[in-house]
Amino acid sequence: MGLHCDATPFRSGATSMSLRTVALLSFCVFLAACSKITQENYSKISAGMPKAQVESLLGSPTECSGALGMSSCTWGDQNTFISVQYAADKVVLFSGQGLK
Repeated sequence: MGLHCDATPFRSGATSMSLRTVALLSFCVFLAACSKITQENYSKISAGMPKAQVESLLGSPTECSGALGMSSCTWGDQNTFISVQYAADKVVLFSGQGLK
């Protein structure tokens, strides 16, 4: 007479809970990143500002690309964004759209 324990529902529930937790945390990070993409923060950017200072203000960029000492980074999405172009890790141009 042995006991049989089917742990599948527990594992499935744990996985489901884990996925929900990861999704919730990802959503919170997304909201936190979006909240930095504001007109107020945009107005703090200036030509000559170091890249590290911009990232401190806006957080990690959504995407970056570059070559030969020039780079371009964007925060946000196609509707609301801040875009910054750097030369030698210093701001040379910047623009924004949909900022509040």
